[in-house]
Amino acid sequence: MNTLYKIVSLIFFSFTIGFAQNIEFEESNFPGKKDQWPEVKEIFKDGKYAFEIGKKEYDLMLENYVMENIYYPASRKDYQRAGNVYFKQALPLLLKAQTFNPNNAYLNYMLGTTCFNLNPQSDSAIKFFEKAIALKAKIPTDVNYFLGWAYQFQLNWDEAIKYYKLNLNSLKSNFAANELAIEDINKKINECKVGKKEMASPKRIFVDNLGENINSPYPEYSAYISADESMMLLTARRENTTGGKTDENDKWPFEDLYQTFKVNGKWTKAKNLGEVINTADHDASSGLSGDGSTMFIFKYKEKDGGDIYSSNLLGETWTKPEHLNKNVNSKRHESSVSLSYDGKRLYFVSDRDGTIGDRDIYYSDKDPKGEWGKAVNAGPILNTKYGEDGVFIHPDGKTIYFSSKGHNTMGGYDIFKSVFEKGRWSEPENLGYPINGPDDDVFFVISASGNHGYFASSKQGGFGDKDIYKITFLGPEKPPLVMNEDNLLASVTAPITEFKAEKLVTNGPKMTILKGVITDAKTNQPLEATIELIDNSLNEVIATFKSNSTTGKYLVSLPSGKNYGIFVKKDGYLFHSENFDLKSSDEYQEVEKNVALKQIEVGQSIVLKNIFFDFDKASLRSESMNELNQLVKLLTDNPTLKIELGSHTDSKGSDEYNQKLSQSRSQSVVSYLITKQILADRLVPKGYGETVPVATNETEAGRQENRRTEFKILSK
Repeated sequence: MNTLYKIVSLIFFSFTIGFAQNIEFEESNFPGKKDQWPEVKEIFKDGKYAFEIGKKEYDLMLENYVMENIYYPASRKDYQRAGNVYFKQALPLLLKAQTFNPNNAYLNYMLGTTCFNLNPQSDSAIKFFEKAIALKAKIPTDVNYFLGWAYQFQLNWDEAIKYYKLNLNSLKSNFAANELAIEDINKKINECKVGKKEMASPKRIFVDNLGENINSPYPEYSAYISADESMMLLTARRENTTGGKTDENDKWPFEDLYQTFKVNGKWTKAKNLGEVINTADHDASSGLSGDGSTMFIFKYKEKDGGDIYSSNLLGETWTKPEHLNKNVNSKRHESSVSLSYDGKRLYFVSDRDGTIGDRDIYYSDKDPKGEWGKAVNAGPILNTKYGEDGVFIHPDGKTIYFSSKGHNTMGGYDIFKSVFEKGRWSEPENLGYPINGPDDDVFFVISASGNHGYFASSKQGGFGDKDIYKITFLGPEKPPLVMNEDNLLASVTAPITEFKAEKLVTNGPKMTILKGVITDAKTNQPLEATIELIDNSLNEVIATFKSNSTTGKYLVSLPSGKNYGIFVKKDGYLFHSENFDLKSSDEYQEVEKNVALKQIEVGQSIVLKNIFFDFDKASLRSESMNELNQLVKLLTDNPTLKIELGSHTDSKGSDEYNQKLSQSRSQSVVSYLITKQILADRLVPKGYGETVPVATNETEAGRQENRRTEFKILSK
């Protein structure tokens, strides 16, 4: 019975569409409804008036959208479709009028346009547009354009192309006047072709809503995470916004920044960052350093569209935001920001004079005084004549993610990926469906591991207008096992428990995350210490960080392909060193290293982990210079210290040989220190050979630990 009913309904609907005639809103057309006519006439008039004001604003926005010469603040534009205040006023009035007269072509066109503007993914928009066309009356020719766009939002690529081509045919008769519009339609047709291709081979991902601790009935977006996913910043437009103001353009509360932490695998309740960070105006998250200690804030300004500010985490408190200098902030609009893993390069988006297109990706390098230098356009491989936004440089130091309306997009902004190799950026790669779709996909960030991405979306079933979602990348599907006679027999005889589902592994970034807590070795109290990251092969300081003054926590990103020295220093303490010799092929890993700094006291000793000798020799390698110079500074700053330099070997070789080699090596260190004006009577070389192991000599890893140089304080 249900099936029969659906068939009858479908036939009736088709009959109505096919044979109904356009009925104008004139009193003579409704002889049996004269008592309702006066009220409906006013409703239709008021609805049409509100619609046409909204449509005028919308058309102006659309014209500028096509020309790409105007900017709507990126953190707000998703909620500010031009004219939507008037469309919201018009919708209930037009629906009442449509109940009275469902067969007016212009009314159905107005309803289609209104529904599309308020919700581009609306099924209603398509139904109203199609009925307006079926009534075969004079309506604006852009109905095919909007109907094509509505189908594009519905992922119905073929229908979208059909209506775009119909609209294209109506414009070609006057090419000169419609050149930009024709270019826009051709671009949209290409977007549909890209969308159809990407949907044919969707990416293997899970998409999960982050839940009620993060999301609310209000919009949440612009999420940024620390490299290890332990902390997140986001923007929300909630009723309790600082200052309590509402934006007159879209009737949403003003933006505020919120913060949340991951505890035992779950995100805590997002907390408003308060009046130090948030003001009575728009304040939006714009970026976050990999270690979570520096945030970037977008503050909207009418005169220039908005600027970028920065704030640092001191203990558990964020400092008052400071305006970035004129090399970053211009008289135009600056939006998203991303800081390189070493803190020396800032990527940002701007529509300043000199852009390749609408908005471009720029970068600025930190000068010797710690100031941001002149902005440099990132170039035509990344930037197009259309808009770019939402830039994010991965902690691996070479992979950039960004959103663009150019390249091969499926519609609006799509998220792209490019890798810096051999001195240039690779051709941007669309992240594909379902990460990207026909609407704007902006502000995508990805964890250091490459396993999770975070973005905002208005998906059905969410908590509100826009929610924050997590993407889990599953990687390529592994090919099925081809069963031959041998493994068929094995599968018969083997117990079922021996067969386990394969773990899917993504091709993640090649890098190491080093993190932990720095404490006082005696008191176990957290310390704020300076952490220097050294490129041992170049003997250069790559970056300098500080551990948190309240928690002692630190986080350092180490892209593969370098020999790193790590130095942890604080006045009154012996420095602590670590070595990470990472090959370019080394996969992603997280290393937790808690460091207990020792105060400068007699009897204290430390291992010098970045002292290197040539194989089976006592000659110091050049990679040792930074560590040796750290020791020189310690002895210079503490001129009464007397120390022993002890060298140790593994158990390979004879006892006599190892003793002699270790003594020669310790003497090499002493000789270097003497060349740096450290008095010889303060230095005692001591070779221990293989007599004091700290690990097993049965493994290469253990033998590596045993081959070491230490120093011990003899007197102070």
